[in-house]
Amino acid sequence: MIDFDFEHIKPLFSTKRKILLTSHTNPDGDALGAGLALFHFFKQMGHEVYFMVPNNFPGFLDWMPASSQILIFDTHRNNCESTIKSADILFSLDYNSPQRLGDAEHVFRESSAIKVLIDHHINPEKEAYDYVYSTVNISSTSELVYLFMEAIDDSLINKEIADCVFTGIMTDTGSFSYNCNYPGTFNIVAKLINKGLQTHEVNRLVYGTFAESRLRLLGFSLSEKLVVKPEYHTAYIALTGDELKHYNYQTGDTEGLVNYALSVKETRFAALFTQRKDKIRISFRSVGEFSVNDFAHEHFYGGGHRNAAGGDSYDDMPTTIAKFESLLERYAEKLQ
Repeated sequence: MIDFDFEHIKPLFSTKRKILLTSHTNPDGDALGAGLALFHFFKQMGHEVYFMVPNNFPGFLDWMPASSQILIFDTHRNNCESTIKSADILFSLDYNSPQRLGDAEHVFRESSAIKVLIDHHINPEKEAYDYVYSTVNISSTSELVYLFMEAIDDSLINKEIADCVFTGIMTDTGSFSYNCNYPGTFNIVAKLINKGLQTHEVNRLVYGTFAESRLRLLGFSLSEKLVVKPEYHTAYIALTGDELKHYNYQTGDTEGLVNYALSVKETRFAALFTQRKDKIRISFRSVGEFSVNDFAHEHFYGGGHRNAAGGDSYDDMPTTIAKFESLLERYAEKLQ
């Protein structure tokens, strides 16, 4: 059971404030779920509220209430910088360090605003914040945000907020398939249903409204690009920039693809490599005790959770894959 004392932060919201909510580069369902939930919550309290992310978010999340009001730092840099500088309170949601803000990190650190961290990743940079609410023993940041809102004023949690929180929990647990073996998680979902949440409708909006091009990319990835290494209980998919372009790649189109690789029978470790302009972005997944967080941190400038992490490579795709396959030999015993 998570038991944070939110009482000492309550006085911050007793008078009207300018609040900027922020989340990490390449925002996912939990980032948007946590940010938009608090956006609606603080709006109801009468505060001046903004929500900013460093770059664009997946199109399958653009149905979320108020998603059109999210500020994108990459496309509105001057506006975002001025908003950061003028905010009274800055929230960091679903990331453990201002480094995850990309180009917005510097202006965030320089701000004299009160800084609040709400997150569920390891190794939070506590010294960068005035208030820290961080634990890995929870399904998602959205769940932790729910506990925060419940402690501040439960009566303000409505259907819009419930939809946002559930989206964060659902997407960050792979539709309740990992990192959710906590009774509190399901107790909160029950409370969200009482607030008007329709779980099947949110599930359909997130997972049942894909563009044709995304499904064709999925088919190509599985039929032509899936590599299975049974001797290492590992599978991976690598997609080049040309391949992504051929299938009209849009932000979020490879979301969840790594889980298909992990679903191969007897596979314990999976990776997805996608080529970006200046790097190879890597998603890692595992089952059991093998820590992809440690693997990503030690070899690919990344990290995350034990069974779900991300990283980057600044080599070309063939060199990156060669490095990855050579590492499998080193970790062969741990992957058995």
